[in-house]
Amino acid sequence: MRSSYKEDDVTLLLKDITGLVKPQPAKERERLIQSGKHYSEMLPEEYVPTKEYMEAYKEALRVYAGATAQAVGKLADKVIDARGRDVVLVSLARAGIPVGILLKRYIKFKYHADVCHYSISIIRGRGIDGNAMKYLLKNHAPERLLFVDGWIGKGAILNELKKDAAAYEGVSPEIAVLADPAGVTELCGTHEDILIPSSCLNCTVSGLVSRTFLRDDIIGEEDFHGAAFYGELLEADLSYEFIEAIEREFTFVSEVRDVRVEGSGIDEVREIAEKFGIADINFIKPGIGEATRVLLRRVPWKVLIDERHKGKRELEHLVRLAEEKNVPIEYYPLRHYKCCGIIKKLADA
Repeated sequence: MRSSYKEDDVTLLLKDITGLVKPQPAKERERLIQSGKHYSEMLPEEYVPTKEYMEAYKEALRVYAGATAQAVGKLADKVIDARGRDVVLVSLARAGIPVGILLKRYIKFKYHADVCHYSISIIRGRGIDGNAMKYLLKNHAPERLLFVDGWIGKGAILNELKKDAAAYEGVSPEIAVLADPAGVTELCGTHEDILIPSSCLNCTVSGLVSRTFLRDDIIGEEDFHGAAFYGELLEADLSYEFIEAIEREFTFVSEVRDVRVEGSGIDEVREIAEKFGIADINFIKPGIGEATRVLLRRVPWKVLIDERHKGKRELEHLVRLAEEKNVPIEYYPLRHYKCCGIIKKLADA
C-alpha cells in the first residue's frame, strides 16, 4: 500500500485500490448511505481545505501540540506498564495511524524500545480485516497485539472489536486511544474531549491514504481491505509536519489533567437523540474528532457546542468549517463532550 509514511514508522496491511474506485462527493455518498449502501463500498472525494480553514488548523496545531504530546506520553506509559516493551501496535486505519506512529516514536524516545507498528482496517458493521489478522498472528504472539485508535466518540468501534476479537484466541479487544470522553477505556491519554489536531484534516494528515474500502468486486477473498493513495495531493501533504510538531513537545513526564465525567458518553448520545428526534444514533457524532469528521466528509444537519466552550480556541476550526458549509451551530449543555455533530436525514434518500 502506497502512502507518504516511512516504512519504519508503519506497515500498512491494506490493498492499494488507487484508480479502481471513483471518489464521490459528500452529498451523493450521503444519499446512497441513507438509501442502505454501506459507507465502506464508496470513497469520498478529498480536497485541500480553504486558506482560512488551513489557518485555523495551523493555529490549532501550534496551540494544542503540547497537550496532544502530553496525552501521547501518558498513553505510552500506560501501554508499557500494561503490555511491556515487546508490544505490537496495531493502529486502526486511518485515524489511528498518526497516533500509532506517535506512540511508537514516544516509546523509542523514553523507553529506548523499537516496537512494531502495523495498521489494519476495521469497518463498522463489517468487522475487522480477517486476512490482516491472519498475517499478524502468523508473525506475532496474540497477546502482544494492541489495537490503537485516535479517540473514542460513542465507542462503536470498540464494540466491533469486542465482537471480532473473540474469534482470535489470546487477542485482547482492548483499545488504546489518546482521548476517551465516552469513558469506556482506561487505556487512554485523557478522558477529556481534547483537540487532536490530526482530526482537523483528512488524508493530508494521514499519509495521503483514503478511509478503508470493502466491496466484493474489488476486494477478493485473500485480499486485505482496500484503500486509495491520493498522490495528486502530495504538495498539500502535512502528515509529517503534524507528527514532528507533536514530537517536538515530548517530555519524559506527562502531566495530564484528567477529569472523568460520571456516567457514559453513550447515555448522553441517547439523550441527544431523544431531544432532537434522531431515530438512528449513528447520525450522532460526539466529540471534537467526530464532529470535525462529520463536517469534512458527511452532510451535517447541525453542530452542538457545549455552552461552556463558546468562543474557545480549540473549536475555532470547527466553527470555521460550519460557517463555510452553512451548517447551523447550536449552543447546548453537554457533559462528556465539548461538541457534537448531527448528520442530516435526507428526505430524498
